Amino acid sequence: MSKTIALTLTEEELEILVDALEADLEGYIEAAKEARGNNAREDVETFKEAAVNIQKLMTRLQAMLPDA
Repeated sequence: MSKTIALTLTEEELEILVDALEADLEGYIEAAKEARGNNAREDVETFKEAAVNIQKLMTRLQAMLPDA
C-alpha cells in the first residue's frame, strides 16, 4: 500500500509539475505507439499503464490549480 505524504507547493511549482507530467505523458504515448509498431505487446501495456497513471495524477493536480 502506498504511503500518503503531505507536500506544500506554490501555484507556480504546481504548474511546473503539471507541465512536466504533460511532457512525460506525451513521451509514454509516443513510446506505446512505437512499441505497437514493433509488435512489442508487453512494452505497449507497460507504456499504456504508465500513461494512465500519469494522466490520473495530472488530473488531480490540475484540479488544484486556481484556473480549474
